[in-house]
Amino acid sequence: MSQPNIPNISPNISLTREEVINLLLASIAMEEISLAHILNAEGEKLQYALGTLPGLTSAATLPEILQVNESVQEMLELAMKKELLLDNKLKKVTDISGNAGPTGPTGPTGATGATGATGATGATGAAGATGATGAAGPTGATGATGATGATGAAGATGATGAAGPTGAAGATGAAGPTGATGATGAAGATGATGAAGPTGATGADGATGAAGPTGATGAAGATGATGAAGPTGATGATGPAGGATGATGPAGATGATGPAGATGATGAAGATGATGPAGATGATGPAGATGATGPAGVTGATGPAGATGATGPAGGIGLSAFDQTQDGVLVDLDTETSVLEVNVNTDGTQTLKIDSMVEVDIVAGLSTTFQYTIDYSLFRDGAVIATISESNEGEKPAAVVRLFSDIPNLTWFDTPDAGAHTYEIRLTVTGTNILTVTASTRALNVIALS
Repeated sequence: MSQPNIPNISPNISLTREEVINLLLASIAMEEISLAHILNAEGEKLQYALGTLPGLTSAATLPEILQVNESVQEMLELAMKKELLLDNKLKKVTDISGNAGPTGPTGPTGATGATGATGATGATGAAGATGATGAAGPTGATGATGATGATGAAGATGATGAAGPTGAAGATGAAGPTGATGATGAAGATGATGAAGPTGATGADGATGAAGPTGATGAAGATGATGAAGPTGATGATGPAGGATGATGPAGATGATGPAGATGATGAAGATGATGPAGATGATGPAGATGATGPAGVTGATGPAGATGATGPAGGIGLSAFDQTQDGVLVDLDTETSVLEVNVNTDGTQTLKIDSMVEVDIVAGLSTTFQYTIDYSLFRDGAVIATISESNEGEKPAAVVRLFSDIPNLTWFDTPDAGAHTYEIRLTVTGTNILTVTASTRALNVIALS
């Protein structure tokens, strides 16, 4: 917010009545803007403490929040006092502007006063700054070239003078300053690569790695085919009977095995041998693939509807109604004023829980003493059903207004008849040295318990 600009008033004040009134009104407006900025800053301070504005690294504790709230309340009290003073100032200024009558006729010119003595001559003022040089004027036109004069006769050549003696050698001059360091020369070419060093000794053999797993046994090869049987040799002739048995001749070589005879008929089955012990259970084979889902069966006929159950008892109606607001409403002294109202419908069996509260802001006047009483009443359908009272009195500095805040609240249980009902909270404030009464934040909730 910029600072107000006050007119530069010379010793000879030349403001009209209207201009003075406008300046006073402008000063009141400037102070109102200042109060608005202060109240906005107090609101942001409270938001910062509650963490709704960024920047707070850790949450404020409850004592810290209460301390900030107390600071904000003190500033609001001062702002309220300033508002009352500005309101009084505005009324006075409007009275001035309203009481001004029409401009009267111009009075006759007064007689010319005697000429005063001539005052002393003032000191000579400082010389003013030299003015800027004016722009150069335009160049005049070039005059005509004069005629060339006649060439004079050449003079005679003078005689050559005698050579002068050689002068003495001059003293050696002082040594000149050291010259600047020359630029760094270019880098030399890279030298040839040196011969390779001898090969290092062979490192020790690494430890033998662990033996790999034994491979699976290969499948047995197929059995070869049986060779064909050789032909049977011829039977020798039988010797004559009765003769002495000759010595047994050497055994002839065994003839090759003849071909196998035809398989004889299968003999009768022998008796079943005893059952051998059960072999070890083989490993479980892999699960077979899931078979395809069979078609859905036909939907069965709908069964008959069951009998309708008995109607259960009616449940509670929960939150019947509520009324809450932060908009302030003025309460006239010694006048019963309705500040909250809700409408509900009941069945005659329900018990209602009624919670209510009102923040009442009271501004005490300029006198040193004050006193006030707040009658807080709960009404149903225009008839009072409960009332509480709060009072306060004391002393304060003279010529200073002060803000007091009270929060009367009431909880009540009621079982009204069936039908529509209206619940109200009404305030009646009485007292002395009280300027204004405002009902600000307030709430009225009605809940059915059964």
